Amino acid sequence: MDKSKKIVGIIVLIVFCTFVSYTLYKWLRFGTINGGSIIFSFIALSYLLNWLNWGDHNGAKDKDELERHIETQSAKIGYYVLMIMACLILFISEGVSNLNDMKNYPLLLVVGLTFVTSPLIEFIYSRKFKN
Repeated sequence: MDKSKKIVGIIVLIVFCTFVSYTLYKWLRFGTINGGSIIFSFIALSYLLNWLNWGDHNGAKDKDELERHIETQSAKIGYYVLMIMACLILFISEGVSNLNDMKNYPLLLVVGLTFVTSPLIEFIYSRKFKN
């Protein structure tokens, strides 16, 4: 890895730590949660993980067969993990087990969409090759 990529990785690490520190400080000191800082922390974390995994903050450019396989399998696993986490967040945040008692309709829609996203995309993508 050349020197410029290491510098970019260090900058991304510093940005991530800065956003997380600021978010924690605001939460612990003032009791407020800054949504923008949380989102930017996750974006910086994704860049950092890409840099750690592929040596580039944008991900691998020229992927061989193994790297494409890793990406495909991790995307499938990530989809199901995200589905489970969305369901857990919905039930924990609502504190109910009866779906009729839920009041957070946007989150309920997101959880519902997690169940149909993968099959819908697979259906559309398979049509591309069947025609």
